[in-house]
Amino acid sequence: MKYFLQRLAFYLFTAWAAITINFFIPRLIPGDPVMALINKNRGQIDSHAIASLYILFGLNKHQSLWSQYTAYLAKLAHGDLGISFSNFPTPVSTILVNALPWTICLAGAATIISFALGTFLGVLSGWLRGSRLDFLLPVTTFISSIPAFWLGLLTVATVIAVGSTFPVSGGYDPGLIPHADTTFIGSAIEHSWLPLAMLVVTTMSGWILSMRNMMVTVGSEDYITVAHAKGLSDRRVMFNYAARNALLPNVSGFSLAIGQILGSTVLVEIVFNYPGVGYMMLQAVGSTDYPLMQGVFLCITLAVLLANLLADIAYLILDPRTRKEG
Repeated sequence: MKYFLQRLAFYLFTAWAAITINFFIPRLIPGDPVMALINKNRGQIDSHAIASLYILFGLNKHQSLWSQYTAYLAKLAHGDLGISFSNFPTPVSTILVNALPWTICLAGAATIISFALGTFLGVLSGWLRGSRLDFLLPVTTFISSIPAFWLGLLTVATVIAVGSTFPVSGGYDPGLIPHADTTFIGSAIEHSWLPLAMLVVTTMSGWILSMRNMMVTVGSEDYITVAHAKGLSDRRVMFNYAARNALLPNVSGFSLAIGQILGSTVLVEIVFNYPGVGYMMLQAVGSTDYPLMQGVFLCITLAVLLANLLADIAYLILDPRTRKEG
């Protein structure tokens, strides 16, 4: 319990630091977003509404920075992320609610599949070292050295060059309305195959390498020899004894890999015009939409922290030494 409370306190402090940085960075960027919005909508925004826009966007120049900061925290506590400049007057929270499910499904599926498949292949490669499975490591390492977005661009160019009708852009077929029916879900799954494949093949080698090395190390331990001497089946020794103990470093690496996969997901979404948070980030940067950038950054930060906390909990469950020290 002590270990859990320490990690929880650390993540709460990190979340506060991220929120604070999220508040100050847009205010340090040169430019006036309100004037940019007025210039963009020249003739359609009453000049008398300028002061109201500053207050609406949380940029009231008559307020001290501390007052703006406390007001920002108060609004954040109520889930208010402000108004999007480029989609005025749509709230940022509404835009993120529409984009988040796409990113969560894509990044979540890529993380789970990459971890499970890479760990399983690492177990087999380490246990059966010297077999034909040894080719896995150099091949997957070479593929992982290629950035996911670059591999995505090559894939899109190849699909178009061969004249395939396989979808390489968007999250679903044009003309469909997002709805929980089989037609839309089938179209969404079909459009997600290529982005998902790019993320999995470029992140899988790390799991294979770490798991293979740990299996080689664990395989020489005395308790493995004892398990063989007891007459247990090779499959039971491999999974129940060797793989279970070799898995702990991979669980620790899982939390670190989530940040990497989220970063890759943002770029892959841009390549495939996938309607997730990464695509929203591209639009926000292109239109200097500070509130939307803040919202995207905050979502990614909190998602990484939550995933790290869950990984710590999993480590606490799997490793009895951690529970004993706590």
